Amino acid sequence: MHRRSDRSADARLDRRTFLAAAGAVTTATGIGLALGADGSAVAGGSGEAAKAAAGASSVQAAQAAAAAPTGAGTTLVSVAAPRGSGGYRRLGDGPGWPRVVRSELASGRAGREDRRSTLASFVQFTDLHLTDVQHPLRYEFFRAGEPGAWRPHEALTLPGVVSLVERVNKLRRGPVTGSPFGFVITTGDNGDENAKIEVEWFLTALSGGRMNPNTGDPRHYEGVQNSGLKLFWHPESSLRDQDKQVGYPRIDGYLAAATRAVNSPGLNIPWYSTFGNHDLLSGGCYPASGTFIQDAAVGNKKLQIISAADAKWLMDGESKGADPKGERIRELLNAHKKEMRTVTPDPRRVPLTARQYVAAHLDKRYTGHGPVGHGYTRENLDSGELYYSFRISDRVVGISLDSTDPGGHYQGSIGTAQLRWLDKTLKRYSDTYALVFSHHPSWSMDNNTPDPAEPDDERHDGEELITLLQRHNNVLAWINGHSHRNRIRPRGTFWEIATASHVDYPQLARIIEVTDNHDGTVSLFTTLIESAAPYRTDFHDLSQTGLASLYRELAFNAPGSDTSLGGAADDRNTELLLRRR
Repeated sequence: MHRRSDRSADARLDRRTFLAAAGAVTTATGIGLALGADGSAVAGGSGEAAKAAAGASSVQAAQAAAAAPTGAGTTLVSVAAPRGSGGYRRLGDGPGWPRVVRSELASGRAGREDRRSTLASFVQFTDLHLTDVQHPLRYEFFRAGEPGAWRPHEALTLPGVVSLVERVNKLRRGPVTGSPFGFVITTGDNGDENAKIEVEWFLTALSGGRMNPNTGDPRHYEGVQNSGLKLFWHPESSLRDQDKQVGYPRIDGYLAAATRAVNSPGLNIPWYSTFGNHDLLSGGCYPASGTFIQDAAVGNKKLQIISAADAKWLMDGESKGADPKGERIRELLNAHKKEMRTVTPDPRRVPLTARQYVAAHLDKRYTGHGPVGHGYTRENLDSGELYYSFRISDRVVGISLDSTDPGGHYQGSIGTAQLRWLDKTLKRYSDTYALVFSHHPSWSMDNNTPDPAEPDDERHDGEELITLLQRHNNVLAWINGHSHRNRIRPRGTFWEIATASHVDYPQLARIIEVTDNHDGTVSLFTTLIESAAPYRTDFHDLSQTGLASLYRELAFNAPGSDTSLGGAADDRNTELLLRRR
């Protein structure tokens, strides 16, 4: 069965769009005929004709400068860097990350920068984790067993993602080719608790509109950050909590600002959506819709703290996949009924099924710059299958997979039906290059939990998927997220590209440009970007932009955070070479 979007992803390949750029160099873009200034016409003209020609030449020169490749606004030029020493460190402007040429799969030939033409130019978002921090079933209590199990900054996910949208809107073009971005694709974990309200925030943030992050009681914040529990950062209190002990600041007015409405301009290009485990499973682990978890999510009781031993018991069940249904959570909720905080119930916190998730994408209120459904179609709605293909350009097709196991557990896998569909789709496009997208990377696909709706549909792991992709010479890359880590690995015939999240520091997204070098090789250029928020923060600036800056700085200082998520130099800004004819 062929699931293909109705609209092309690559608006930049439209002739009118390209001609409007007018000054792009043909060998840099490789998309069509560029319009350059005609010096002889200007020199040979006279009177009004000469003035008109000179004016046209000036316009063309300005357009050429605007379209010229540049690393401005990317991590090639600068990256947020800590200042000073001690517990809590402020951020400022640091040196950029250089581009590393990786030739494990092909050798680069001299002069290819003068020969290449662009096949694709787009941006990958991943692991945005837009979070309802007042949700009754937020798993903040895991922090009792591990400091990094709760993010002190997660109340600011909405200003953070809007600032990332603003970055893409300002950049517009790839830093290597100068080619306009054709689209943005998100590779899953767009929300955090599989709550209806989080899905609506995600769709609004990328398509444009106003979001209200304040759930429950519209007059009062009802989360752990005013609970009086020292385990959590209390920004408006003098309480000597765990985070203030390492330097976290007191910021009066923070909670009111964090629950204030947020406005997004929306992406100014089309965008596509890929499904992640947090988009279906409570906490990314447990089936939610129609279960006791749904009752807790829309209820009025919130479990805020448990013992360290209980937290470790829960985490052990998650990490080993021993509790895919969340029975340990059920047991704890029952055991701690009398200790729970009473909060205001909110029906918008209801968890969504896969079909409801697709239906939300098809809602025309969230079309933005398109396409309708953002990759998903009525066929996906009818079947409940969340995988599809879409046209990126005349020579490139995109394939979005669903690596989430509906049976539970945060690790991924795909079923036999989807694996067969992928094989057929790659054969169908055998004369076209393919880019494969999923949420989970190969090393996080070892989940054999049966799908309750398809118990006989065998699950397949990352190694099996690599083997299948290696059978198809048209596959250039498998692009994913989930691990919150930058990691790029050669896979024999293609590259696997995993990108860090936009919730854990260093809060990145990735530009990917694909070029034909016209020498028997193809290059994939990867360039990381940060949000548009200033590096320096002001604790008195609680504007939307100020909160986006604070989001980054708080994330950098989060206790227990993994400092290796940015990856090594060859996982960041790269040129990845492949042999292709």
